[in-house]
Amino acid sequence: ISVNIYFISSNKNAFVYGAAYCHFMDMLFPGCILLKRVKFQAKLEHEYIHNFKVLQTAFKRMNVDKIIPVERLVKGRFQDNFEFLQWFKKFFDANYDGKEYDPQLARQGHDVTPLPPNPGPQRTSPTAPKTMPAPPRAISSTPSTGTRRNMPTSRNGGGDAEIMELNQQLLDLKLTVDGLEKERDFYFGKLRDIELICQENESDSNLVLGKILEVLYATEDGFAPPEDEETDEQPRDQEEY
Repeated sequence: ISVNIYFISSNKNAFVYGAAYCHFMDMLFPGCILLKRVKFQAKLEHEYIHNFKVLQTAFKRMNVDKIIPVERLVKGRFQDNFEFLQWFKKFFDANYDGKEYDPQLARQGHDVTPLPPNPGPQRTSPTAPKTMPAPPRAISSTPSTGTRRNMPTSRNGGGDAEIMELNQQLLDLKLTVDGLEKERDFYFGKLRDIELICQENESDSNLVLGKILEVLYATEDGFAPPEDEETDEQPRDQEEY
């Protein structure tokens, strides 16, 4: 993957904090990601998470069916990062068309983490065989706002960039909401299982189970418990979340 993005080919940490992957996505599909939202000088974990969130949004926009294991990647463990890097390498080779790319121009003046000089040789075209499908290529023939391959032009560039950023923010919010809903359903299912166990073993002599049920049934002002039929509709496969 060491292409002409000089700061990436010399800095393995750029992969840990997600900036490298964001740059490569912009290289593969110009306009699918706003590089000005990427924190190229990220030093804290929440900044790493932000970068991977931007990358996940770009995946979703280009219909790339891949869930990024963010929590594992930002810890910097070698095995987790190596496995994701292997997948991305195949994805990159399957989609890279060999075109030239100017990373500094794409960043529009945004600095990156300082690196040692002479980063090493560069290459301008992929050499590994293309071994995996290319979902974004398949959809590129169908016009849509998610598959635009050109950066906003200078004419009306400000308005286009603002619209693109707002669309990306909406996608970010949707991803956040989807994640929160899955987490909610997961823990609700756990509580429901605890409730059933307590009800099956409830007796006057078992004070502990009674206390647990009291906690489960306790309510607060402005809170309404869900109806029974809604409870039954909760999927039982949430254990996989």
